[in-house]
Amino acid sequence: MTPPLPLQFMLSADDIRHLPRSRAEVAVVGRSNVGKSSLVNALSGRQGIAKVSKTPGRTRLLNCFAVENTLDATLVDCPGYGYAEASKAMRASWQAMIETYLLEREALTMVVVLVDGEIGPTRLDVQLLDWLRASELPHAVVATKHDKVKSSHRAKRAKEVAAGCQLAPQDVIWVSATKGTGIERLRGLVYLWLD
Repeated sequence: MTPPLPLQFMLSADDIRHLPRSRAEVAVVGRSNVGKSSLVNALSGRQGIAKVSKTPGRTRLLNCFAVENTLDATLVDCPGYGYAEASKAMRASWQAMIETYLLEREALTMVVVLVDGEIGPTRLDVQLLDWLRASELPHAVVATKHDKVKSSHRAKRAKEVAAGCQLAPQDVIWVSATKGTGIERLRGLVYLWLD
């Protein structure tokens, strides 16, 4: 059994220069309301490590968590893209901050891209995946909200989500932060990416 990630909140930064030194780092990215903060909490096995809001776009900074009991490893929860109650200029500044972070953070070993499994990849998700591939950044696709997809539709949905992300179905990791589905598998992968 893979133990929960021993996450400890460190700081929130609006600039890559304000992040702490790290030997290995995993970034969590995805559109607003895809469940990034809920997933961080599920990985840690504790509620409240990352603040969860019903209002999309509440994560506005790079939220950095230390992975305790490891040698200088970190996890970063990035601001969501897409809908948010913020001005166009502010959303553009978030995008610039995230792009700079992803391109320039030397410690980054994996970008975990969350896609809403219930609705499938959006245009913005596809754009992000295309950009990550063009930038040759290592990334993994995680489909959230497994519990919201009817069991009779899951096989078909898995194929649709994978096709939308230009991946084979086995290359998409399905999770439910609510039910715990796939969380242990993803934890194991995070430990590998931080090793």
